[in-house]
Amino acid sequence: MNRWGSCNFEQLLKLRDNINKLQSADMDAFCREVSKELARKLLRLVIPRTPVGIYKNGTYTCAMGFTHHGHNVSGKNGGTLRRGWTAKSEQEAAGGGGNGLGRASAYANALPVSKVGHDYIIELINPVSYASYVELGHRTPNGGWVPGHYFLKASENDLEKLAPAAIERKLEKQLKSVFNV
Repeated sequence: MNRWGSCNFEQLLKLRDNINKLQSADMDAFCREVSKELARKLLRLVIPRTPVGIYKNGTYTCAMGFTHHGHNVSGKNGGTLRRGWTAKSEQEAAGGGGNGLGRASAYANALPVSKVGHDYIIELINPVSYASYVELGHRTPNGGWVPGHYFLKASENDLEKLAPAAIERKLEKQLKSVFNV
């Protein structure tokens, strides 16, 4: 009769304990944290892309490469739409609240994450009333068309490319903490 040798089961027992620890880990909290991380990344992408109006006569080219005709509006400063990403209301954005990138991380951390079925949902809303017109385009009073900037759509597309790596980093960190690596 052949002998197969001896076996030390300590490593298997340790693996079993680590797997049990992984199962008991709060995956709901992990998914909520990943959702907030993705929201922070989206804000970091969309805020710089959001166009800022210039309120003096003449034409100008915005960051997206479109030519616009400025309207002389005394006392009005641009940037309301950009500040709107981190403001609670249009009035707050117009008044200088929601100061963009500097506040984006804290703003995203404060957003509620809801769970619907197996999906985690976090809503980023720009409360500025004309945000959709700048994003998607709009008609002018004389029947012309102002093309959309698609700054949010472009940012969402970039986030889709960045998301797998960001999620993988978070998951790797979670696994390292569970397996004490």
